[in-house]
Amino acid sequence: MAKISRLAGLAADLALGLPVRAVPYEIRRDVSVPMLDGVALLANHYRPVGADGPLPVVLIRVPYGRDGAFGQVFAAPLARRGFQVFMQATRGTFGSGGQFRPFTTERDDGLATVDWLRKQEWCDGRIAMIGGSYFGHTQWAVAPYADPPLTCVAPHITSANVTNRLFYEQGVPSIHTALSWSAQIGRQERPGLLAGMPDPRVKTRVRRALGRLPLQAVDVQVAEAPVPFWRDFVAHAEPGDDFWAQADHDGADLSRMPPVSMVTGWWDLFLGGNLADYTALRAAGVPARLVVGPWLHGEPGELRTIVRTDAAWLDHHLRGGPAPSGAPVRVHLQRANKWLEFEEWPPNAVREKVLNLGSGGGLAEVAEPEDRGGPSRFTYDPARPTPTVGGPLLQPPGKQADNRLVEARDDVLVFTGPLLSEDLDIVGPVSATLHVRTSIPYADVFVRLCDVDEKGVSRNVVDGIHRLDPRTLDAPGIEPGIDGVLAVHVELFPTAYRFRAGHRLRVQVSGGAFPRYARNMGTDEPFATATAGRPCHFEVFHDAARASQITLPALDG
Repeated sequence: MAKISRLAGLAADLALGLPVRAVPYEIRRDVSVPMLDGVALLANHYRPVGADGPLPVVLIRVPYGRDGAFGQVFAAPLARRGFQVFMQATRGTFGSGGQFRPFTTERDDGLATVDWLRKQEWCDGRIAMIGGSYFGHTQWAVAPYADPPLTCVAPHITSANVTNRLFYEQGVPSIHTALSWSAQIGRQERPGLLAGMPDPRVKTRVRRALGRLPLQAVDVQVAEAPVPFWRDFVAHAEPGDDFWAQADHDGADLSRMPPVSMVTGWWDLFLGGNLADYTALRAAGVPARLVVGPWLHGEPGELRTIVRTDAAWLDHHLRGGPAPSGAPVRVHLQRANKWLEFEEWPPNAVREKVLNLGSGGGLAEVAEPEDRGGPSRFTYDPARPTPTVGGPLLQPPGKQADNRLVEARDDVLVFTGPLLSEDLDIVGPVSATLHVRTSIPYADVFVRLCDVDEKGVSRNVVDGIHRLDPRTLDAPGIEPGIDGVLAVHVELFPTAYRFRAGHRLRVQVSGGAFPRYARNMGTDEPFATATAGRPCHFEVFHDAARASQITLPALDG
């Protein structure tokens, strides 16, 4: 059995791209840690065989199980390198007591766990945390508040803000992500040979369920039982609801943060929040490093990079190993197949390139002096919501896709630029400002930037959405004008992307992107129970006084 275990470890290290290590370790399972309310959470404790005295602890808090694939990918490789690892199942998962209400208890539970660890004779008081996605969030719930501070953290493919940056992007519920994840966590502990493995039938159920109304109880259709997270998600989606404030940590005092290592991907749904967190950390003087690759959430390349950077990061901060080399920011320039290094994010070596939407469907650097023929018009109907293809999704397919069928619809405006005479590298945040007037006050503005090749294939690069609601017209990003025209600022995803010579840039404008985002029903009915929808007529203005434009960070040189 020991030989099989060593061979399995060797295979895992090779698959993860790690140098082979074989430090013998022992695992103490089902270690019980008491929480403040008396609930006990269970963990697996990895410790080097024969270790004398206390050691630092690498804490991993995860809702997906302490054993199986997550233990083999995140805990065991570190244990083979001589680290002491404490992998804990979060509240209500895999033997831990209480109910799993995602994002709502991780601060108290995480701080209680850190305090308990520091009191153990085998812990020397130094604690680091690692992990991605949800167990990246568990780090954000602890690191700004731990006293004394943690030694280092590595919150990958995650965000300090899980509401406006993920589940309700600029006020729009991300229903595909929320329901897909609800299906996963709602089924993950069921017995069976394939428990926890991807099931194509579940994807079909999610797709069908998203098309039904009301949305309040569609979790039962995909998970065959109510899922508390989905019920919280649909019940607390209205403006002014502060239920999720307990889950957002981007307002925390960052001066208490230890050194931070981050890995994410250009097609990762957490990208925008991840990069905003990095910028805020550096502004607060926190030592931080960032890697952004051409990955979707949880892709093998992303996972391999996470594990490799974690091993080096922990070795440096816990054992005095060599510091990471190179610039603190390393990003992959897509369609150029090369990596770039910068001292900061966003990089300083860029200039703003502004492209104006034109009345004839053009895209130009100079705005038209007046709207020839008036504003561009389209109608969004929630009964036949504008679809989306590709983009940053929780699960494949995602990334880039052919957008021509979507662009042929009558509810999508398309603005296309001239042929590029030379390569154009865009590196940094992308934004758009549209001057729009809508026939009803409830509407969404979706903007997508595409790359059109020599054959006319239009592939998405980045996009963003912003919700219009009379209850939030004073929120940032909306500026009222005369005659009911609003200037709407849309934050698109950041990117590093090369538009090749001979290609064209294209901008889509529409009223939604379903099922990635919930359709806007055009009424004030609560999101969870809405069933009736109203079409919305859009006017998009593009004269010099009311220019609609997209702003791109063009890389110098």
